[in-house]
Amino acid sequence: MRLLFIGDIVGRAGRTIVQDKLPGLVEAHGIDFVVINGENSAAGFGITETIVQDLLDAGGDVITTGNHAWDQRDALVFCERQPAFLRPVNYPSGVPGKGANLYTARNGANILVMNAMGRVYMDALDCPFAAVEKELAACPMGEFADAIVVDFHAEATSEKQAMGHFLDGRVSLVVGTHTHVPTSDYRVLPSGTAYMSDAGMTGDYDSVLGMEKEEPVQRFLRKVPSARFTPALGDPTLCGVAVDIEDGTGLALAVEPLRIGGHLSPHIPSFWEKS
Repeated sequence: MRLLFIGDIVGRAGRTIVQDKLPGLVEAHGIDFVVINGENSAAGFGITETIVQDLLDAGGDVITTGNHAWDQRDALVFCERQPAFLRPVNYPSGVPGKGANLYTARNGANILVMNAMGRVYMDALDCPFAAVEKELAACPMGEFADAIVVDFHAEATSEKQAMGHFLDGRVSLVVGTHTHVPTSDYRVLPSGTAYMSDAGMTGDYDSVLGMEKEEPVQRFLRKVPSARFTPALGDPTLCGVAVDIEDGTGLALAVEPLRIGGHLSPHIPSFWEKS
């Protein structure tokens, strides 16, 4: 089974490259399932229901989020009627929406997707490790789920790595989001879980984390805000991670980054090129 995870979409530039490139990638490389982090897709802050639908129409199967999940207030409403939208699973009990759900891939496999948020240098939510463990107990890989994907939206790489080792052998992929910079530590962990500390941003890298450079730079220099952050609209890069998953076990056979367009060096997974 072939899976693609697309890192944090930032603004119109990120949305545009996903809508332009994803349908062709799915068709050309036989991708069975696509997870997209869309929490910065609405002008850099949150996501709207219209954008969720646009990303699904482009070939996405699930839209994950993070600390900006509720920046667009209507998300608190549409999250209840949109099963493809996930907010972090470790929000307190009673918060609208779901943090985990079971989906059907194009090849008929059952895929459990979980979205969790870290607590180091982040909002003090419930324990992400306990929340993920609870979902795994209810839907273990090999019984109810053929594969499991965890988007761990966190600041600290130590917390992300700990989550990867905590889940090694029990899920197909643990991938970090939030820091908007792709890491080079993609690998299959000893017990068969694919891991990458951050999938990177899908947006314009001639920026500061996807935002026009001038205002962030001035805030670092002067410590005084002078304008709102606005998403950069230059040539975007689509960043993500691709995983080949073994049928029957749900464990990873191979994992590599995907980078297309923009200002970063391009990379197409080698196992795609051989297919």
